[in-house]
Amino acid sequence: MAIFIALLRRIANMCHKEFLAVLKDPASRAILIVPALVQSMLFGYAATFDLTDAPYVLVDQDRGAAARDFVARLEGGGVFRRVATLAGPQDIARLIETHDAMAAIVIAPDFERRLQAGAASPIQLIVDGRNSNTAGAAAGHVGAVTAEFNRRWREQHGGASANLAVNPASLPPTVETRAWYNPNLQTRWNILPGLIAGLSMLQTLLLSALSVAREREQGSFDQLLVTPMSPLEIMAGKALAPVLIGLAQSTIILLVTLLWFRVPMAGSVFTLYAGLALFTVASVGIGLSISAVSLNMQHAMLYTFVLIMPMMLLSGLTTPIRNMPEWMQTLTMANPLRFAIDLVQRVYLEGVGLRVVAGDLLPLAIIAAITLPLAAWLFRNRLV
Repeated sequence: MAIFIALLRRIANMCHKEFLAVLKDPASRAILIVPALVQSMLFGYAATFDLTDAPYVLVDQDRGAAARDFVARLEGGGVFRRVATLAGPQDIARLIETHDAMAAIVIAPDFERRLQAGAASPIQLIVDGRNSNTAGAAAGHVGAVTAEFNRRWREQHGGASANLAVNPASLPPTVETRAWYNPNLQTRWNILPGLIAGLSMLQTLLLSALSVAREREQGSFDQLLVTPMSPLEIMAGKALAPVLIGLAQSTIILLVTLLWFRVPMAGSVFTLYAGLALFTVASVGIGLSISAVSLNMQHAMLYTFVLIMPMMLLSGLTTPIRNMPEWMQTLTMANPLRFAIDLVQRVYLEGVGLRVVAGDLLPLAIIAAITLPLAAWLFRNRLV
């Protein structure tokens, strides 16, 4: 028992030393808090695919009551903002090329006459495809407005429908859509929970990667070797501080998501932090492995930044993993961030329990079980 207590005391002393190395500098203290707040705000407001302002030009060649009704419904949603009304389609290309408009609506001269005659009356939608996300969102919004216009026209006149040119002339069935877990389809409801793991990983990986490299650069590495601590105890003490700091940053981003952006949490805090703790341990194992092979802090920072970008791209935060090539999907199995983001989003939005997210916890445990011993082996190997 006394040996175990002495072991814990030595690890605690090493952890305390690591905290002092990080917190003794006022600039370092600010780096631990300010980036997490700023980045969560930036992602919450700027990283969004929601279509909130779509400048468009109108070419209304019909000028009838039905055309005015359709335009009023389109602009009444607050998304489409008319920047110009053209007499003909000849100026559409110029306005879209100069980014003055992202879409154009062209209503044919016989729009209302065809409706009253019971024939389909196409509405042409031209969108700027240079940004495929906003183009798709704009087309979807116009499609929804057209469907509502169709429904009301049939109720009031019993006639045919106004359809986009890409739609069949036959009347489509009515579709009622209900979105689970994100009823308003807001992008930040998907991104911010994922950032609880993603943003904390950046600092955790960097702090752990600089740990041993800092000792070498400052000349205290040899002093560390003559202490009565074994290499495993040294690595355990160095791992504990980044783990606690990573969990603290995850808490900051969680509070911003909950209290500032008002994204409701449906799951258990215990389940969430169980997954975050395992993920942070796996990330620290990767960072310590980088630190063990780095000769100085510059090398550690270079290796870390080279690794961070692929990990973020292969995490599924912004692009679904199922859309990637099969060989790349296999590559993501070595990325702990992939499983952490899936776990956090499911716990946060769906409210699932430990049993459901076991498929994410197991790979994280395997990665941690590989990277931590690897870091210890690399550390011992560099001593020889």
